[in-house]
Amino acid sequence: MEKLSVVIITYNEERNIARCITGVKEIADEVVVIDSNSIDATVDVCKSMGARVIQQPFLGYTEQKNFAVAQASFNFVLSLDADEVPSTELLQSIKKIKENPQANGYSMNRLTNYCGSWVKYCGWYPDRKLRLFFKDKGSWVGGALHEKYQLKNHQEPVLLKGDLLHYSYYSIDDHIMQVDKFTAISSKELADKGYCPSTLKLVSAAPVKFFRDYILKLGFLDGYAGFQISKVSAFATYLK
Repeated sequence: MEKLSVVIITYNEERNIARCITGVKEIADEVVVIDSNSIDATVDVCKSMGARVIQQPFLGYTEQKNFAVAQASFNFVLSLDADEVPSTELLQSIKKIKENPQANGYSMNRLTNYCGSWVKYCGWYPDRKLRLFFKDKGSWVGGALHEKYQLKNHQEPVLLKGDLLHYSYYSIDDHIMQVDKFTAISSKELADKGYCPSTLKLVSAAPVKFFRDYILKLGFLDGYAGFQISKVSAFATYLK
């Protein structure tokens, strides 16, 4: 049976991290937390739950996750964010894979909880992520945002049954704060590449984004959560 390292990057995640660590106890042979000098109780919670904590100033999402993977004691790795936890079905899938892995990487569908509601539309599901892999068979790639794990030679991962549960935002204010943070990063990336939107793009991008998410991607079926997600996402597109 393959031994599994669960690696998690954190910064001020005291309200999420206990759920994450508890959720992987039955599959993890070790839990490694890479913390970016949190000023809340994140580190204390991690240590009290038996996780190995390493302090590393934030390098950017891609670099930080590659650093985290490199700290794993075992070659088989499950990479999680602090606000994620495997569903019961996904845990069972990972248990079976540990007994006899047949691929270099495994992906899973991520299901997001938005202010207490599970979001099935708006383009937010299935939100497939490659998170279970042999660390010598690939690496994290990407820019300041939108990092992803890529297997060598662009191999395709095997999809596991079950969802990765993502507790994203507890309030709409949380969403807006994240938008402010991420649009600042992504817009700087675009500016550094010399991108300059036309006036037409500036005026039309947000309404098009709202129409796509709320109507074409059936966000209205998610009720009030779908409306708020579509509205804030459109605003984020305008800001960027």
